[in-house]
Amino acid sequence: MRVAFVGKGGSGKTTMSALFARHVASQGGRVVAVDADINQHLALVLGVGEPPEPLGSHLTSIKDHLRGDNPRIPSAEAMVKTTPPGRGSRLLSFDDLAAARIGAREFAVTTPEGVRLMATGPFSADDLGVACYHSKVGAVELLLNHLVDGPSEYVVVDMTAGADSFASGLFTRFDMTFLVAEPTRQGIGVYRQYLDYAAEFGVRIAVVGNKVHDDADVGFLRSHAGDDLLTWMEHSAAVRAMEQGRPFALDDLEPANSDALAVLLKEVDAQDKDWARFGRQAAEFHLRNARAWGNERTGLDLADQIDPEFVYGP
Repeated sequence: MRVAFVGKGGSGKTTMSALFARHVASQGGRVVAVDADINQHLALVLGVGEPPEPLGSHLTSIKDHLRGDNPRIPSAEAMVKTTPPGRGSRLLSFDDLAAARIGAREFAVTTPEGVRLMATGPFSADDLGVACYHSKVGAVELLLNHLVDGPSEYVVVDMTAGADSFASGLFTRFDMTFLVAEPTRQGIGVYRQYLDYAAEFGVRIAVVGNKVHDDADVGFLRSHAGDDLLTWMEHSAAVRAMEQGRPFALDDLEPANSDALAVLLKEVDAQDKDWARFGRQAAEFHLRNARAWGNERTGLDLADQIDPEFVYGP
């Protein structure tokens, strides 16, 4: 299952991504966590000293690896972030993704709980003023497009803040999207925006309240999100201590917050994998990007990269 955490900047989505990844690992699930936020903090919250090699700095190598022997993709330069797999492409099993090795480079580190962590990486000095962060996040979209995951395998992605993820088709690459919302008008505003943008694409969204102090906060979230409010995290001294750099273990969480993480995992496990929808939307967003900018940038008709005989899934 592929799980995205989205929300307003400062809502706590990075912390929620980390807590969920840790919880899944504690329940025996195999987890790859990906920091796809422009503010790269997931490694810190997961207790990793050195962040992994950034995916966004090696996009050409990743493209060259994934295109394999696909005759529809003559070179890495002909690939864009939405290029779908076809016959001859190098598909990734969950083990392949967790290994995160392309050539001599390894793009993941292991956290103390056994989660494998990958990261798009921050802006470099050469990027400043000339590059768009979506070029780095494109590595994640390509990896998810080529991933064939199965039961008890989880990819948890900490996404960019607000509705920025709608600037690409990445928001359709997930089986479940958790929108982290504080009990404020700003937090609910991002929820409404996300809901409106995602409505026509069948994206499964559930709201996770965060930094909740009392029943009034829950009531506020419920009045605006209705049945989309799945659960909530109470204000947590243990989480605050973790964010301040003090030692933290899942057992330090308050019982209500531990229960909330269990609710999230149950919701993810209840989802059905819809490979057909995944394939349709991969083609749709590839064609959108081809028409908008891809054809002009590559000098190719990128519609030719879609293999009509390719079947998504195991």
